[in-house]
Amino acid sequence: MRKKILITGASGFVGYHLIAEALQNGLEVYAAIRPNSKIEHLSHFNINYIHLNYTSVEDLKKEIEGKKYNYIIHAAGITKAKTLADYNQINAEFSRNLALAASQVSVPIEKFVLVSSLAALGPIQDLSTLIQDNSIPNPVTSYGWSKLLAEQYLLEIPNLPLVIIRPTAVYGPREHDLYVIFKAINQGLDPYIGKFSQQLSFIYVKDLAKALVKVLSIASTNNMYNITDGVVYNRYALADAAKSILGKKAFRVHLPIFMVTGLAILMDRWYSNRKDTPVLNKEKMNELTAVNWACDISKIQRDLNFVPQYSLKEGVSETLNWYKESKWL
Repeated sequence: MRKKILITGASGFVGYHLIAEALQNGLEVYAAIRPNSKIEHLSHFNINYIHLNYTSVEDLKKEIEGKKYNYIIHAAGITKAKTLADYNQINAEFSRNLALAASQVSVPIEKFVLVSSLAALGPIQDLSTLIQDNSIPNPVTSYGWSKLLAEQYLLEIPNLPLVIIRPTAVYGPREHDLYVIFKAINQGLDPYIGKFSQQLSFIYVKDLAKALVKVLSIASTNNMYNITDGVVYNRYALADAAKSILGKKAFRVHLPIFMVTGLAILMDRWYSNRKDTPVLNKEKMNELTAVNWACDISKIQRDLNFVPQYSLKEGVSETLNWYKESKWL
């Protein structure tokens, strides 16, 4: 009998690739989606769809108890919201409710994996070292604080077989945020904020999905891992890879920090009475202008024998091919 896995955030970018990897590993997949989620892109998968009431621990407990899930990968959350309270409710409080429910079922689940974010730790303010799994948290965005709060909530829950994975910037087919960079390069523009040095890190989505599924059977509980492809990149590496693959000569421009900050402030004001949020805002500037997002991943390499299968150039090449085939570029 196949083991059952509940994947939350299943209709999202990472969720799609998690489903593919879980099926590849012979798991019976239950995909948690919102009632209004677009799921046409999941139609070729042999999976079960469910809706979860994250506001009720009792409802969640009944769902987990009834399906007898072996594993839960909690990848649901939001990356854009108006207030810290909004972030905290969905990213932290809903995560805690699901984890509490999972800890109270009569037949214990084998593993609960929280997909957190490197934003929960925050960047380093100089280039002298790397972010460690046990670095002192210093988030620079409300999103990061909400992810850190989720981690803290779950670590306090007894009888929860918890593993926390903190991905760095994730790219790959179906991703929207870094896609903006690829689109600009395809149109001949390669923009940057300021002229300072940066250290960055990336992870290709298929490598992330493979690691998350591998965690289910290997990782011991109450562990936290940062995950990247293990390489430290300068701020131009992603664009240089894309230009090489696309065969484009994009104009590189360094925009003054004060100019972009002013634009971010204007965007905040413009969107203040709207339901949606801008791509650029003042808080996002803290993340974009951070000096060092590079990680030491020796712990996950040692404990999980994690070996990324994709170099940046290979991952970007596969990503750009998908964008072109899907008419995004």
